[in-house]
Amino acid sequence: MAHLPATEQPLGSTRTLLKEHGEGANGGAVGSVVRRTVLPGGLRVVTEAMPGARSAALGLWTGIGSRDESRSLDGATHFLEHLLFKGTGRRTALDISSQLDAVGGELNAFTGKEFTCYHARVLDADMPLAIDVLCDMVTSSLIPANEVESERSVILEEIAMHDDDPDDVVHNAFVSAMYGDSALGRSITGSVGSIKALTRRQIFGYYRRRYTADNLVFTAAGNVNHATVVRLVRRAFERADALGEPSRGPAPVRTSSSAAHTSGGTALVKRPTELASFVLGTPAYPRNDSRRFALGVLNGVIGGGTSSRLFQEVRERRGLAYTIYSFTSQYVDSGYFAVAGGCMPDKIRDVLGICSDELAKASSAGITLEELERGKGQLRGTLVMGLEDAGARMTRIGKAELVPGGLMSIDESLAHIDAVTLDDVHEVAQQVLTPRPTLAVLGPATALTRATRTTRTTR
Repeated sequence: MAHLPATEQPLGSTRTLLKEHGEGANGGAVGSVVRRTVLPGGLRVVTEAMPGARSAALGLWTGIGSRDESRSLDGATHFLEHLLFKGTGRRTALDISSQLDAVGGELNAFTGKEFTCYHARVLDADMPLAIDVLCDMVTSSLIPANEVESERSVILEEIAMHDDDPDDVVHNAFVSAMYGDSALGRSITGSVGSIKALTRRQIFGYYRRRYTADNLVFTAAGNVNHATVVRLVRRAFERADALGEPSRGPAPVRTSSSAAHTSGGTALVKRPTELASFVLGTPAYPRNDSRRFALGVLNGVIGGGTSSRLFQEVRERRGLAYTIYSFTSQYVDSGYFAVAGGCMPDKIRDVLGICSDELAKASSAGITLEELERGKGQLRGTLVMGLEDAGARMTRIGKAELVPGGLMSIDESLAHIDAVTLDDVHEVAQQVLTPRPTLAVLGPATALTRATRTTRTTR
């Protein structure tokens, strides 16, 4: 059952969101408890206590991602992520890194299309230090002009590095073809032109408008005590005077109209590579759509493992490609299913033809009972084993706070997987696999020519 949204929880209150029970390897009872406190200004603190852990995974999240940028701020969210490591009034850039290094901790960050996360992992005894460092970075960064120029060069190198990676290029081309000239269709890192154009004033203004208490979530998982984490986070934010009035900037608007898919777009990227890389996909479901469990089973059957239809047909039986797989991607209001792989340029037409045929078979005839059970087992294993460490748990509760629908227990998720039927999967296959697909191909000219002649993928 989804937990109470933070918007409905009074400021200053604490709620238990989830209690999970289980049995340890020696038969003893184990379990975790997830609690949330909403501090003044709207800052949320969510923890998951994990019995037996000796470390703590910490994250400070903002519900702002690259899709929330205007065209003039393209790349600013990722640029800002780099800059928050560059010093505050209390710490230099070297202090930020060395203080966590000195206790064997880890400190990093990532930018997504719908959120940004600054995260650390330390021994439980070093949690107060890690919390203070994270909160200081995110609330009190100075963003000096010289650091803006230094990181501008670093990010331009990062863009160049991605441009040298065929997988990155073809996936970015696919997303751009799928979502067109929208924020979802643009690269998280921005473009060379947008990064060169961003000024320190623009980035600092974006920081102050967007990094407000009501847009922030602090998460902790592992050997943590909820009251202690709340006290430490509150002290850090009060020191920075960062618990003021909420909503100084407009909340991001994320609707289906802002994530409209294009139908059957094609992107061809000419590169003198030895292999041709491709992504072929169709629109699917948002992150919290109930049909995602049936889609997960379908994904496992089509290309989710070595026993999948595509792996067996393309690699094992015909030897046409070393890499072939399928995957799903979800956003708040949108999503897609796709097949990706790489092969010799003269094999691209055959590989794309087989992919198209397998998708057509699944949409017309569904899957077998044996495949259904195998797909469910794969989903169950991925879910449970993926949550065995504190970092994964911290990420789960952070995303749940930033995405409508809330947190679902492992048992509830497993029950949804177990409830998927053959009819459910067939219905999802008909809905997802029948629209005209979007195709992106990267490779030499001969591969692009062969790909565009594959009428089954471009009709």
